[in-house]
Amino acid sequence: MGLWGFVARRLALSVVVLAMVSVGTFSLAHALPGDPLSSVISERQANNPEVRAAFEKRWGFDRPLPVQYLYYVRNLLRGDLGESIAKRRPVSDELKQRVPATIELTLFAMGFAVLVGVPLGIVSAVRHDRWPDHLARFLTLIGTSVPVFWLGLLLLYVFFYRLQWLPGPGRLDVGMRPPATITGMVTLDALLARDWDVLGTALKRLVLPAIVLGAYAMGIVARMLRSSLLSALGDDYVRTARAKGLVERRVVAGHALRNALIPTVTVLGLTVASLLAGAVLTETIFSWPGVGSFAVDAALKLDYPGLLGVTLVVAVVYVLVNLLVDIVYGILDPRIRAA
Repeated sequence: MGLWGFVARRLALSVVVLAMVSVGTFSLAHALPGDPLSSVISERQANNPEVRAAFEKRWGFDRPLPVQYLYYVRNLLRGDLGESIAKRRPVSDELKQRVPATIELTLFAMGFAVLVGVPLGIVSAVRHDRWPDHLARFLTLIGTSVPVFWLGLLLLYVFFYRLQWLPGPGRLDVGMRPPATITGMVTLDALLARDWDVLGTALKRLVLPAIVLGAYAMGIVARMLRSSLLSALGDDYVRTARAKGLVERRVVAGHALRNALIPTVTVLGLTVASLLAGAVLTETIFSWPGVGSFAVDAALKLDYPGLLGVTLVVAVVYVLVNLLVDIVYGILDPRIRAA
């Protein structure tokens, strides 16, 4: 199968996956117990049948569920994600405002995962079964095992409350005016505006949530790189390089590490998508105005359009990342195209 045929097939499968996700999330959201109109109808008017009928008609709840889904798909194809019941504004506007904050946090979390996880994986593999290996494995075990909410509260208690080295929840200090919105990411907007005070504050406030969100990814990256590098160090071409008299540093960096990074990069790409989905608890703990906090608020208030909008964004990110990984693998290894 040619490359373009392979891409077309993967793209068609991605569309099918998104369709199945839309059906599943729509059904599950409407299966939740509770009254979604309770957040917009006062207790005084809740038992008024005329008021309730008017609100149900406005939000489309007076139609059968299959008909509601068809209307949802029709509006979705037009780029309309609906209107948030709780916020009384289009879901697309909420997501446009909140997605950059989540992307900013995810990028810094991924940076922490790479800057810490890659050296840990290399040291763990090179010093196999020695104390650096045991220490690195212990740190990665903590990163992958400690619950996000516990780690977030612990770091806030130690570094914000007790030591007062880093600021607490929030994106900026109270009363600090954010820079003019260009990208929606405060650090990048402050850098473009050359507002160094805001940039410094924003970077400090990103440290703790980035560590909390990136801890799991750090552990995954380090363990994957350790496993791949250990396998590569035992291959024939590495033994040949050593036999030629190359120093160990060149053998590891110039030969083994290059091949060991291939599966690690794949895991890294998929981890980015999981970080976007897993930012819910981190954003809640650190009062971060991103997609995660919006998802929590929508879930608590049974805001169906909000829940569906967040789920769609996360699903699209997952599918796109998987699609890109498949395409890259298809280019690197033509045998995968026939799979």
